[in-house]
Amino acid sequence: MHNMVKNLVIPVENLVRELDAKLVLAILASRRNFTSFIGSRLEIDFRIASFPRSIYLSKSMTARSLKMFRIMAMLGHHITAWDEEALIHPPDQVYFSRRMSPESIKYVSELFAWGEENAELWRRYPNLPEEIKIHLTGNPRGDMLRPELRGIFAEEAKELQKKHGRFLLINTNFSFVNPFFTEQGLLRMDRLDTHGKPSYGRAAVGMDRDFVERLYRHKSDVFASFKKMIPVLNKAFPELTIIVRPHPVENPEVYHLIANQSPGIKVINKGNVIPWLLAAVAVIHNGCTTGVEAYMLEVPAVSYQAAGDRELDRSFYHLPNYLSHQCFSLDELLETLTDIESQRFGAASGQARKRLMAHYLASQDGPLACELILDRLEEIAKKLGSVPLPSFSTRCTGAYFALKRRVKKHIKALKPGSKYRPSFQRYRFPAISLESLQNRVKALNKSLGVFPEPEIRRISRFVFRIGPGRNR
Repeated sequence: MHNMVKNLVIPVENLVRELDAKLVLAILASRRNFTSFIGSRLEIDFRIASFPRSIYLSKSMTARSLKMFRIMAMLGHHITAWDEEALIHPPDQVYFSRRMSPESIKYVSELFAWGEENAELWRRYPNLPEEIKIHLTGNPRGDMLRPELRGIFAEEAKELQKKHGRFLLINTNFSFVNPFFTEQGLLRMDRLDTHGKPSYGRAAVGMDRDFVERLYRHKSDVFASFKKMIPVLNKAFPELTIIVRPHPVENPEVYHLIANQSPGIKVINKGNVIPWLLAAVAVIHNGCTTGVEAYMLEVPAVSYQAAGDRELDRSFYHLPNYLSHQCFSLDELLETLTDIESQRFGAASGQARKRLMAHYLASQDGPLACELILDRLEEIAKKLGSVPLPSFSTRCTGAYFALKRRVKKHIKALKPGSKYRPSFQRYRFPAISLESLQNRVKALNKSLGVFPEPEIRRISRFVFRIGPGRNR
């Protein structure tokens, strides 16, 4: 037993989207005597050589993961993964080329699926290694929507209502056409290729030209319709505040410009979305994960589809759109919101939606997804304890490559528009105090049941260690 590798590395890319769910995983892991290193994905990868031998829980397995996976293998770390983007995904071939690298996935031993639909998707991948295991566990973010955990957000939801009054929440997801940095979008309108066409942005990786242009047109049209819709809602519902919540990697400036013209509009992207959903009269979106989250929370959600490619709305974005009230014109949207505001309409429901949700998301009841994932991680920990570490020279080489990569990223951060610039990284993962994290863990631990609180230590500005409490 003493040879078990009881360390987890849990990277977080977008704090507001991922942190709470991954804290639950770390808390439950501490009850099984695991120690977790959790924090900014970038900072964790920079420090990967400083951690003891661990099981790394990757949030993706793209081609960009390959270099880090190789480094981690040389250091003796063990890699498991789920895909944060697999719940709502493009057609198979686009998804496979964007989100699954045939080289990267060779380093992954176990995959944790959101639901049966996700598992089926992975089984169709032509380059799926025969030995890889797919576990139908659900996802930690799904756990946060369950009644036993969503209660942690009740007080925060009340505070939001007290501060902002009754409000409509507009969740945007237009980073493909409104990215934080220009080069992160689908197309670079500021840079033409040799054929005189806009060159690819980072988001276009893995897509053919026809699909990129089609998706760009769709997102551009929907984006334009939302920009027109926001001030109309403000005028139509003067008694309600309009709160716009931009996607974590979207440029919020355009929404601030709209809000500057109307005192009833606020642009806010703080904290987990769940208390905002619980506090809202309704949420308006198009193809956004918040449509799924609102459905699970029984909050009225409206998918606004007055513009764009209807076929993409029915395929790529089918799940969140179908789980919402669908409106295909501004008049229909205003009528539906009026019915919701007067409580004639509630959240979308019905057996067909319930069956669809069950196909996409496992562990809606019974054991939490985090517990099922930890069951598998304990099995890995037992086996890993008997596997020798790579040789000393191999580990030294891994540490050297980790340092080399870190230096290169710091140099890249100096370039304009780089995603490694501190301003963008802090936008995705703002600084969080030790006291704030301790309070968050305390509240989550209480919701999970009375148990000794885990011990929390800061090991760098953006990385924390969460382990078994001293009184265990």
